[in-house]
Amino acid sequence: MRGQPLSRLSRDVVIRYALAQIDEGGLSGLSMRNLAKTLRVEAMSLYRYVNGREDLLEGIVDLLLHDLTPAMRDAQRGQWQRFFQVTAHEVRRIAIDHPRAFPLVATRHPAAPWLRPPLRSVEVVEIFLGTLIEYGFTDQQAVDAYRSFSSFLLGQLLLESAVRGADTSPDDEPLDEGGADVPQRDGTRRLVDLPHVSRLRDLLSEDRAEEEFEVTLEALLDRLDRELSRDGGRAR
Repeated sequence: MRGQPLSRLSRDVVIRYALAQIDEGGLSGLSMRNLAKTLRVEAMSLYRYVNGREDLLEGIVDLLLHDLTPAMRDAQRGQWQRFFQVTAHEVRRIAIDHPRAFPLVATRHPAAPWLRPPLRSVEVVEIFLGTLIEYGFTDQQAVDAYRSFSSFLLGQLLLESAVRGADTSPDDEPLDEGGADVPQRDGTRRLVDLPHVSRLRDLLSEDRAEEEFEVTLEALLDRLDRELSRDGGRAR
């Protein structure tokens, strides 16, 4: 992308150029200095629009997830299976369109410590839980579905992103080149307008990783067993 004069810059423009830079060269190639060079401005000029690299990365994640919420709301009109399918395919679209940037969605701190990537915003989780409860899921069933669905998306799409050239190793560069505070620090979001997330906070906070691993493994074994039985095969 070609640079442009400072008078035409905005936070949105800076973030979109940063995303384009990641798409082209990966996360390791993104820095405030490199971005400023692309935009043909001084690096310090960028701090009028973003509070350092940390804020810039948060802005990129918000941009990547921009279309997820409306897609989920549109899918609420159908069956619950379609709601899952639309949500999954929308998140996968992000991984396909921006494979080098998708690890940010998967690894950045969520908006609250009890949430999971890639469904990392409280608004998205509120829609997810509320929709399932409207379909007749109990609180526990809705939270369990959220956990399983998040794990499925994270594992599958991180793998797919890596195959498409993403670097899934930790970023070695400093997260904040500007010394600025992170504007969306964990757990600071008020939940009064998010009743499902607020009410189910304790369930969402439970550590059930071992149980989830075993359930997922058993589901895989059951599926393989059904396929073998259907095809007339026999495992030794």
